[in-house]
Parts: sequence; structure tokens; C-alpha cells
Amino acid sequence: MQIFKPVETLEDFYTLDDGEVLCGYLDGLSGIECPLSGVTRSYWHGWRNGLVDSGLLEADGAQVKLDAAFEGLREG
Repeated sequence: MQIFKPVETLEDFYTLDDGEVLCGYLDGLSGIECPLSGVTRSYWHGWRNGLVDSGLLEADGAQVKLDAAFEGLREG
């Protein structure tokens, strides 16, 4: 069940709380379930990306779009 709008743009990403994204990412990387009630969008975003990086979930369109935006920053 999805309760938050996925992050697709850099502008949207920059509104997230870094600490909560990191906590969610580490939990997702470890395969810990996300209790959807009581988490923030920042945590949820990190958790989804942790699941993808661990190989437990395939990236969706929003994640691919955001990754491309970050890649554009590297290219300059």
C-alpha cells in the first residue's frame, strides 16, 4: 500500500529530511518492514530506495526519474 506521493524531482527531494531519509534507507537496506502508519514521507522515500538498492524491490518510474535527475547534476 502506498500512502505517499513518490519523489520524482530534485526540488521535491530537497524538501525531505536528510536524517529520516537515512534512517528509512538503512531499514529498507536491511529488509525491515515499513509500518506505514506513523512514518514520514522522508522515511518512506529512504526505505523504498533501501529496498531497491538491496535487491528486494525493483525501481519504479519515480525512482528512475529521480536517479536520472541526480545523474544530470553529475554531468553538469
